[in-house]
Amino acid sequence: MAEARSGATPLEGNGKRILMIYGTPKAGGLCHALGDAYALGARGEGHVVRSLKLGEMAFDPILRGGYEQGQPLEADLLDAQRLIHWAEHLVLVYPVWWSGLPALLSGFFDRVLIPGFAFRLHGRKDPDNQLLKGRSAELLVSLDTPPRYFRWIFGRWIFGAPPHRQITRTILGSCGIRTTRLTEFAPVRSASEAQRQQWVRQAEQLGRG
Repeated sequence: MAEARSGATPLEGNGKRILMIYGTPKAGGLCHALGDAYALGARGEGHVVRSLKLGEMAFDPILRGGYEQGQPLEADLLDAQRLIHWAEHLVLVYPVWWSGLPALLSGFFDRVLIPGFAFRLHGRKDPDNQLLKGRSAELLVSLDTPPRYFRWIFGRWIFGAPPHRQITRTILGSCGIRTTRLTEFAPVRSASEAQRQQWVRQAEQLGRG
């Protein structure tokens, strides 16, 4: 019996299906450099990488009627749902702003991870209501606050700081997506060009590993 393939198509190979989500409205910059480097490293290991750049997508990030009222998904959000279903591993790269997620990324989650696609509203604690189980996630996070100070102020453990806890436990975890690794790149504002290039090389190595 032929071994089951992991890649999207035979032409794309047998690597892991990885979806890069660039969760910043800013074009270019460190987050894009980190994401591109990770993708380069992953492709070098034979993985299949596709991407969503939220700053280039056309959608309303406001869930205007809440989950009680339907809000038609724009074409870019329908594509995003298809890619999330396709992916085995999600890599989210984004900055921490005001000790939280960028509004665009938060709005993306509000609009895309909706009942019937990502979870069922009733019986939230039941694992059967997590509709995206079997997928893993990894976070590449830039911030201006030094990591030790950030964790000392907001939480003892790396997943304990508010934006980390929100995305790993409340958002991804509620949908059944397991976060396997979180890497912080900080402090950004005072970093030299040499430090930034070192971070880019680190991201490439993360993609290879």
